[in-house]
Amino acid sequence: MAKKKNFPLRIDPELYDILQRWAKDEFRSVNSHVEFLLRESAKKAGRLPKKHDKKIGED
Repeated sequence: MAKKKNFPLRIDPELYDILQRWAKDEFRSVNSHVEFLLRESAKKAGRLPKKHDKKIGED
């Protein structure tokens, strides 16, 4: 498994609260839910190479 890249993220507190509740509903951490949302967006935009087109948690 490739090592995950760490980076700081500044986010509006209200948006964070929304993401936190959403992640809880999906049984994910906020971090993994943000990664899931970004991956889905990249797939939808055709920006994700096929070899990286996998579900979160299949690491």
